Amino acid sequence: MKSLRHAVALLVPALLAALVGVAVAVFATARRVVTPGPRQNDTEILAIDTGAQTIELTRTPDTELPGRYGLFTTGTYGYVKLGAVLSADAAHVRRKLLTQVDAGARVDRAAAFSGWYYSSPSELHIPWQSVLIGSPAGPCPAWLFPAEGSTWVIQVHGRGTTRAECLRAVPVFHSLGLPTMVVSYRNDGEAPRSRGGSYALGASEWRDVDAAIAYALRHGADRVLLMGWSMGGAIALQTAVSSGNRQAIAGLVLDSPVVDWRTVLRFQARESGLRDPLPSLAMSALSASWSAKLGGAEEAIPFDRLDMVSRAAELRVPILILHSDDDGFVPADASHALAEARPDLVTMPPFSVARHTKLWNYDQAGWTSAITGWMAGNGFTASDGPASSPA
Repeated sequence: MKSLRHAVALLVPALLAALVGVAVAVFATARRVVTPGPRQNDTEILAIDTGAQTIELTRTPDTELPGRYGLFTTGTYGYVKLGAVLSADAAHVRRKLLTQVDAGARVDRAAAFSGWYYSSPSELHIPWQSVLIGSPAGPCPAWLFPAEGSTWVIQVHGRGTTRAECLRAVPVFHSLGLPTMVVSYRNDGEAPRSRGGSYALGASEWRDVDAAIAYALRHGADRVLLMGWSMGGAIALQTAVSSGNRQAIAGLVLDSPVVDWRTVLRFQARESGLRDPLPSLAMSALSASWSAKLGGAEEAIPFDRLDMVSRAAELRVPILILHSDDDGFVPADASHALAEARPDLVTMPPFSVARHTKLWNYDQAGWTSAITGWMAGNGFTASDGPASSPA
């Protein structure tokens, strides 16, 4: 009996310690999902030849692909543009520099590879102006590219990025005569910070996009197209089914969108070496009102409401999905599932090889053709919305 009591005395603290450890891991995982954080470096600069204007990077699934990209560096230059792959081996990639780097420039080794390419609206050489959108979160800055059309495009960037992510698409819509507004939303580093400062994964950010729609309608728009990138796709989808202005939404263009967060978070957990039940427990923690704040969220995350495959019947407008099967960050599975659920609304041309939100970079011609063809097929012009929209 004495030995049994001794065993129990040893076992109980061990079990409690294990449970505490699991709880800490669960809530730490949850916080990573909803907490905005600094940009993560994902490659290294190995050498820069200022004479030949070339740069050598560590080889990754992103840095090895052809096309035009950007690179966030620290040192003298900050953001630089990259062109063609000139040579590569198993560990290194040498690319053309499209931003002039002078001899003696200090550029640190750690860097972040980017699909932005354009970092400011002035680089597009298209007239633009800064405006403020009065949203429930406060004044949200936006870039407005005016044009003659009464159908406006409102672009929504993704998680962990800012408005500059969207600039690649502005020339396409501008060439069609459509005004384009590139917006910010709460907690993205440019718009106001909410009380808790965390992402709601689209469950609250859509209200800021709804305010942008109202702004467009007050300033001459008859209808709007929403374009969402990555998490911006989730926000655009939530706006389409929740907005008080949804009668003015004529269509959606989604680039590498999050259509169902559970699919995305499980994939990203596996890629990070996390195995169930940890991801499932983290999502459960975020979705329960009693534990959401412990997981870093301001309110419970409604994962069921954010699953647009299960809510496909609620969609009412044409949707173009641009999603690479080799995305590598947001798997295309849920996008395909949405296309299968609503073939009457969803157009999803095949794309592969390109990485997350880098379809424009890898295949600018194919990406542009997909958008302009879809626009023409749905009757979008500079002055009108689609010739007919599903009821």
